[in-house]
Amino acid sequence: MMAANSSAKDIADDELEPLADETARQAQRVVAAYATDADECRMLLSMLGVAPLTRGE
Repeated sequence: MMAANSSAKDIADDELEPLADETARQAQRVVAAYATDADECRMLLSMLGVAPLTRGE
């Protein structure tokens, strides 16, 4: 098993482009369809960086 370490192939955070709104919505729909419950859905959306904004934001 290979160890997880940084290499020249890793992408820096500042090199990532923002996700298009439509792409984020599609990802949210897929995650919601396969999540077993609301907590899992929220966790997965957060991990993917596509969590919807809360009502207060």
